[in-house]
Amino acid sequence: MSDTPGHHNQPDQPDLPEQPAERDQPAAVQPKASEIFADSMAGAARRAGFGAATEGEPISGQALLTAMGGIRGLVEAVLPGLVFLITYSLTIDPSTDVAMDPVGTLLPSLVAPLVIGVIFVALRAITKQTMTPALGGLVGTAISVALALISGKPSDFFLVGLWTNAGYGAALLVSVLVRWPLIGVAVGFLMGDGVAWRLDASKRRVLTILTLCWTGLFLGRLAVQLPLYLADNVELLASMKLLMGIPLYAPLLVVSWLMVRSVYRKADAAGAV
Repeated sequence: MSDTPGHHNQPDQPDLPEQPAERDQPAAVQPKASEIFADSMAGAARRAGFGAATEGEPISGQALLTAMGGIRGLVEAVLPGLVFLITYSLTIDPSTDVAMDPVGTLLPSLVAPLVIGVIFVALRAITKQTMTPALGGLVGTAISVALALISGKPSDFFLVGLWTNAGYGAALLVSVLVRWPLIGVAVGFLMGDGVAWRLDASKRRVLTILTLCWTGLFLGRLAVQLPLYLADNVELLASMKLLMGIPLYAPLLVVSWLMVRSVYRKADAAGAV
């Protein structure tokens, strides 16, 4: 019996063998910077619509529609600008001095596309679809609305688009000048080719031409729309933005698919010989 109250004698416990110390678990393998870069470039090519170039199926209207996000993606891309153009045309008197009361004058035409963007986000949330495209569009629209309200110039609604075209066009042009055409870099990683395409004269030539074509798209938009912005010709600027959007993007994407598939098929055929 133990002399200490409240304690009971316990049977002797057998000596337990010492447990070996836990071995250090191997740390999770962190992706290398080169792998992260490759994945990001391949992802960029897919988001731009080049994913169909890796598939062997015939190019079709359905494939093109899917690459552009389907019917919903097209509506989300076109409708805010179209709603702005219609609302602006119906609510703004050409003789009105917008600068005198920018908020009161521009509010209907600026709020309308913003409401459309919120509806797109809500619909994607309700249907449990990825919200990234709609959220991106909503943020872009919100920035455009803020710029127009702050400056009192309705044409500033299109500043984000002008900056985007200038940025993409300049980046693509510089990449060609330094002989690392960005379309080639993105497509190379998408096709599992890495940067090996630079050693193939045929691939290098085709991917450089493609990069120049996309450069022409962005800089061509800028060349047409910037003078309209400077002239504050809002209705024509809005119309040209719509006309130079999907109607130019879609056929260039199809041409890009054909060129990429053609040059890679030739390379694969040559490698199989």
